[in-house]
Parts: sequence; C-alpha cells; structure tokens
Amino acid sequence: MTGRVVELEFRPVVEDFAAALRARRSVLPSTRRQRWLLVIGVFCIAMATVTSLNKGESVPVPMIAGACAVVLLVVFMPRIQARQFQRLAQQRGVIRVTVTDVGVIVAGDDSSTSLQWTVQPRYRETADGFYMFSPEKNAANFTMLPKRGLRDPADADRLREILDAHISRV
Repeated sequence: MTGRVVELEFRPVVEDFAAALRARRSVLPSTRRQRWLLVIGVFCIAMATVTSLNKGESVPVPMIAGACAVVLLVVFMPRIQARQFQRLAQQRGVIRVTVTDVGVIVAGDDSSTSLQWTVQPRYRETADGFYMFSPEKNAANFTMLPKRGLRDPADADRLREILDAHISRV
C-alpha cells in the first residue's frame, strides 16, 4: 500500500444500512420512475375516493386498504431491508476498512475482501458516510464507509480526496 491511507473501524448498525440504501436509491434511474408511479397512484386513488364521496357512494374499503398497504410498504421497505442486511453483517463482527490509492480492503472477524477501484467506480457522500456502488444500472453491490467509523474527523477530507482521485462522485 502506497500513498494515502484512511482507516475506518465500525460495527454495522441498522442505520448504516438504511443510509446506504437511501444513497443507493438516489443513484438508481428507476427511483425517479417509482416515485412518479407512487404519486400517480396516490392521486388516482384520491380522485376515485373524492368522486365516490361526491356521488354519495361509500368509499371502497379494499381500495383504500390496498393503497395504504402499498404506501406503507414503499415507505418502510428500506428500513426492513436494512434490518436484514444488519442481521447478516452482525456475523462479521467489527468491520475494518482500509482505503488507499490502490483500492479498498474490507475485513471482518472471519474474512476480508480486496476491491480494486473498477469494481465500485462511483460513490455518493451523505452526512452519514460515503457509499461506493458497482457500475451496473441497478448498483447491485455497495460498500459503506460510515463517517462514524473514521478515527479522526479530518479523515473525512482525506477519504474524499482518495475517492475523488479514483472514482466518480454521483
């Protein structure tokens, strides 16, 4: 390992994965379509409800219940997925990540993985951390680098410099 080095150490929590999934959603092209479909669906159900009420008819309960279920599922799905990821990650124990000009090494209590920059060539920074994503359209793989895992707050600037030098910010 040559050049710059930033190390992180953290035990993954549900919020780490929730933040990573939110960051992932923000880089997916399908997210915009999903939001529009949700808005259009809610609008259509609201219009059907208003029309039924204006005609003096009762509101179809299954339609309202179904709409509420879909909205709740869309709202809470990232949190449900985050809990599933966290349960899996618990088995790995404390995660240690080393970011260098060569790439990224992610090590748990039982294994380690070395990633070249081409494996996850884009990243997004949020208030909570840095999230690296694989190149395919659906960003199937990601690596989370939560800022709380940095040893020194100044390491965030050094980490950003390394990431900017090797991969694209999205």
